[in-house]
Amino acid sequence: MVTSTPLLSYQRELDASPAAFGELRPSNDYLDQPEVLNQRLEEDGYLFVPGFFNRDLIMSARASVTDRLAAEGALDPAFPSLEGRCVPGKALGFRGDLALKNPAIDRVVYGPELLGFYETLFGEPVRHFDHTWFRAISRGQGTPPHCDLVYMSRGTHQLLSCWIPYGEVPLEVGGLIVLEGSHLQTERLKSYLAVDVDLYCENRPREVEKVITKGGWSHPGWLTNNPVSLREKMGGRWLTAEYQPGDFLTFKMTLIHASLDNQTDKVRLSSDTRYQRASQPADARWVGVNPAGHGPRAKQGMIC
Repeated sequence: MVTSTPLLSYQRELDASPAAFGELRPSNDYLDQPEVLNQRLEEDGYLFVPGFFNRDLIMSARASVTDRLAAEGALDPAFPSLEGRCVPGKALGFRGDLALKNPAIDRVVYGPELLGFYETLFGEPVRHFDHTWFRAISRGQGTPPHCDLVYMSRGTHQLLSCWIPYGEVPLEVGGLIVLEGSHLQTERLKSYLAVDVDLYCENRPREVEKVITKGGWSHPGWLTNNPVSLREKMGGRWLTAEYQPGDFLTFKMTLIHASLDNQTDKVRLSSDTRYQRASQPADARWVGVNPAGHGPRAKQGMIC
């Protein structure tokens, strides 16, 4: 991976030396060997599967999103909408609405290919969350380091996230990065991993106001906003890839991940969804016809 542009994550320049930055290990050659996939998942905390989806399937889903963005005036009309070039100065970010009532996205994330992959991996029937996270990341936007467990810990913790890019994502467009070996440091992170962003202390007025009155979180969910110092403290390398349409990355709830910042005018489109064994309990915030998500129905008070 070579880029002439400094690598930024949450506006911090990453150390791009081989000791601090590297490539994800691909596992696409072992799709029919679940024992190898599970071993790698334990070792690495993730599975990177390039070229898994038919490219046309992904590009069709991309078109369904770029058409919506173009219709709302978010894309530069001087270019074909499929290029996804953002209107200069326009800020985009989390856009879960772009996946709502979108059959082309549903076909990718809940289709037979991906569900079949997880059934093979788990060795039994699977279920997925009914909420689809979707992002349209414009210039300057990125995601700070975090683990997914703090957002979805009320069911099984043997849950896997799946990140899918909808288009080419060279380094400067800002793809997902994972911190090597961080899933093996749960003891060190136990205080953070015990967080549930929708829990709050009923006997702390400021927390009640923040969570109940203003609809916020008791904890921001981030581990830190400094991916540089985090890597220096935790060790390992930041790992990523120059993603292509058809790739996906799945990982454990305790794997620290973030994203590179988008340094271009192209919008980075991606979804993240969750899969688990059907025999295990699911976090009620994310299942059903109208999932509660992080809304008012998800908040739970306690005495601290």
